[in-house]
Amino acid sequence: MAEPDRPGSPITLRTAAAAAAAGCTLAGAGAVTTAVLAGPGPGFGGYVSEAGIAGSGHAPTYRIGVFALAAGLLLLAVALPPRLRAAAVLLGAGSASTALSGAVTCSAGCPLPPFERATVADLVHGGASIAATAAVVLAMVAVTLCRAAGGRLRQLSAVAAALALPLCAAIGLAMLLVGRSTLVGVLERVVLAIAVLWGLAAAIAVGLAYHAEPTRAAGSPPSRGADHRLPPL
Repeated sequence: MAEPDRPGSPITLRTAAAAAAAGCTLAGAGAVTTAVLAGPGPGFGGYVSEAGIAGSGHAPTYRIGVFALAAGLLLLAVALPPRLRAAAVLLGAGSASTALSGAVTCSAGCPLPPFERATVADLVHGGASIAATAAVVLAMVAVTLCRAAGGRLRQLSAVAAALALPLCAAIGLAMLLVGRSTLVGVLERVVLAIAVLWGLAAAIAVGLAYHAEPTRAAGSPPSRGADHRLPPL
């Protein structure tokens, strides 16, 4: 007779973390999108962060959304099994950087070098935003390269990384060669959308994998080196 998961077991806690990660990611993306679309910003010619400039009527909504996204990344890191520790560490770093970008707002226009004069706050905000995006994309790569990950999560990560990596390189080149422009604004939004969709899909995939895992028969000894409480993803 199968033994049901006890409250507080690794699978139960990780399933709850995955569900919470999906909820925070969805809520955060909705809040940020609302602030960007409703705000008086320059449209695709500007950065997403401009919706959070101090004094903007939609800044609180934007910042709440950013903090929710940071929480989603942290919860996804908690939900991942130990074999994906590298990806979890990267997601934790991405969460911290995302929270920093929400706590430190940029000045009007969110200026960045080399074409614009930036303040210290602009540099901190811009650096944190770039670090957060890079950490999430590298987490996709880490999952893709982990053979033990397997299944849907690895496939999702491979597709997301294949899309995000060249776009991130394009953004870097565009910022160095062109600076603030519609090109950079569009590419930024596409990369952020990929990151959010991957975070949401990854949380759902992890949660479903734990939920569907058949429980181990009562009294059945675990195999050496294997953790029967952590399902293949």
